[in-house]
Amino acid sequence: MGTILFELALTCYFAVTIIAVTGLFRGTRESSRLMLIVTWAGFLLHSANIIYRYAAAGHLPITSMHEATSFFAWCIVLIFFFLEYRYRIGIIGSFILPLVFILMLSSSVLPRGMQPLSPVLKSYWLGIHTFLAFLGNAAFAVAFGIGIMYLLQEHYLKSKHTHGLFKRLPSIQVLDEINYKLITLGFPLLTLAIISGALWAESAWGSYWRWDPKETWSLITWFVYALILHVRLTAGWRGKRAAILSIIGFIIVLFTFFGVNFALKSLHSFS
Repeated sequence: MGTILFELALTCYFAVTIIAVTGLFRGTRESSRLMLIVTWAGFLLHSANIIYRYAAAGHLPITSMHEATSFFAWCIVLIFFFLEYRYRIGIIGSFILPLVFILMLSSSVLPRGMQPLSPVLKSYWLGIHTFLAFLGNAAFAVAFGIGIMYLLQEHYLKSKHTHGLFKRLPSIQVLDEINYKLITLGFPLLTLAIISGALWAESAWGSYWRWDPKETWSLITWFVYALILHVRLTAGWRGKRAAILSIIGFIIVLFTFFGVNFALKSLHSFS
């Protein structure tokens, strides 16, 4: 049952990606509405898959690379719906939802078996710590997409290309505002994730910090986004600089999520 739900969700996200990419060239109100409907269908199926695995395993399904990648994609869609409700800018989906499909496609080729929890993971901190971390990273992922939109719209402005996609993209002022709000959402979530992780480590190993590679790179990520907020608030780094920094920040997020798991030996590595 879980496999069927996952494959149906993946199919919906694939369809959404086709609609989203097509919408960049010939977007209409009807195509935006269709994209949103199919996204909701995929999200509900995806949610059902997560609930199914939760019921089967007895814990939040984020302990394997398949589950973690899938849950990351789910959190990005959740943030996307938040933006859709707040701003009603359908074309944002054209820059966010393809990333969701790529993550789900990556998840689909990873081992899907459910492994029993190791003793150290049998804690209420598992759900708290990981949900905060994934949701914070999802906000950074969406900020990455908004950053790309900003750079594209700024390019159109400088080249005086004021037709086609330019007319459907939000203004650079709106994009800069959304980018900032997403980072101010993701940063405290990441902060709480690191704090809860430290409290969990102390209860599990008797030490708040062990300089594990995932811990170290999570701290690096925290400093990068702290720097982004600092230079924006004190040095006035807005617009293009903020967009570029949000893209660089998410690249570091991806390395922390995928690179550490595959390239470095970590206590936080997924199976």
